[in-house]
Amino acid sequence: RRMHALGYQSELQVERSEINVKTAESNVEILETNLDVLERLEKEKQLETLKGEWESAKAAANGHEEVLAMDGERMALAKKEIARCVIKAPKSGLVIYPSTAQWKDTPDIAEGETVHNDQVLLLMPDLSKMQVRFGIHESAIDQVKPGMHATVRLPNKTLSGTVASVASVAQPSGWWTGNIVKYDSVIELPSAEGLKPGMTAEIEVTVNRQENVLMIPLSAVEETDAGDFCWVRTRDGAAQRRLLRLGDRNTEFIAVTSGIEEDDDVFLNPSLTVKEARKQPVVVGSLP
Repeated sequence: RRMHALGYQSELQVERSEINVKTAESNVEILETNLDVLERLEKEKQLETLKGEWESAKAAANGHEEVLAMDGERMALAKKEIARCVIKAPKSGLVIYPSTAQWKDTPDIAEGETVHNDQVLLLMPDLSKMQVRFGIHESAIDQVKPGMHATVRLPNKTLSGTVASVASVAQPSGWWTGNIVKYDSVIELPSAEGLKPGMTAEIEVTVNRQENVLMIPLSAVEETDAGDFCWVRTRDGAAQRRLLRLGDRNTEFIAVTSGIEEDDDVFLNPSLTVKEARKQPVVVGSLP
């Protein structure tokens, strides 16, 4: 209008310019309103997105906390199990592995082997109360009784002991024992230096003691239906068959109460060494 007042523009041009200004101002207001609405919508959208991300992160955190709690329980259990794997000796002494069954090719206790509940892993023997475990053949089981005297020969010494127990049930037999039936027995030993678990021993149990008894080797005796005989070398060198009356025996010798005399020369294995013995009807018996 100032331009119109000065005569530079017409009134129509002025009005047109005013309309253009108002239109531009209106457009600015509309754009500002749209911008404000857009900003609010974008904020709400971003807020929803962030809220979803927060909830997802919270769920993941809760899951990790549960996993952490379970891992903590497993770790505590593992620590207890590891602590239980440490075996402490209740006293000073010698620690040994338990004996392996005869039919097994590998030991029960070895690195990497699996163990089971109630399995014996280690033993601490009382060296002041040592015992000898041995098997008695079924043919001699009736002769050995608890309380009998025994001589135990070790690699470096000989000890006297006492039969403490004799099993009433035989050991399991099979190919690993040669199908030989034996009964477990225990001999108690006195305290002595140098005794170690697992040492080998030779056992001699005194089942009966007789003084001034005439004895001959079992291999010199023939058992027949007619009786027990042996062959004696006479003064002229001939072989003479003698009827015997026998007494107690052990694994090597048998007592003779009549039939021969001291210093008589008897033949061993007469069926093989005496020509006349081969002509006799002999039934060989089983001697223990």
